[in-house]
Amino acid sequence: MRFILKFRNADGSETDIEMALHEALVNAVMHGNGENSCKRVYVTCRCYVDGEVSITVRDEGHGFNSETIPDPTSPENRMFTHGRGIYLMKTLMDEVSFEEGGAVVMMRKKSNASSAEQRKP
Repeated sequence: MRFILKFRNADGSETDIEMALHEALVNAVMHGNGENSCKRVYVTCRCYVDGEVSITVRDEGHGFNSETIPDPTSPENRMFTHGRGIYLMKTLMDEVSFEEGGAVVMMRKKSNASSAEQRKP
């Protein structure tokens, strides 16, 4: 997160990025790799001078079909204490996609350079 903040204006969105990354990492370790300590999780982060952030999290699992994940906001799922990671990632980031059968999650937060311009006196 310190790396990301070198390129991005601190406007509160860094908390969204950190939470989305945390959820992606938890999913990769628990669901993707099945908590197998011999398997690795690979993270790539690209930060652009305008503040855009692109993060890719890759696990060594077999993937999953993101279309089959239950909606945590539907009444029958609201009381569950799990199953909100993908929902949070999609809510907190501007773009989220799953590649390679779900073994790779790609997330993007758009530039916030204009928010710094708006704050200038």
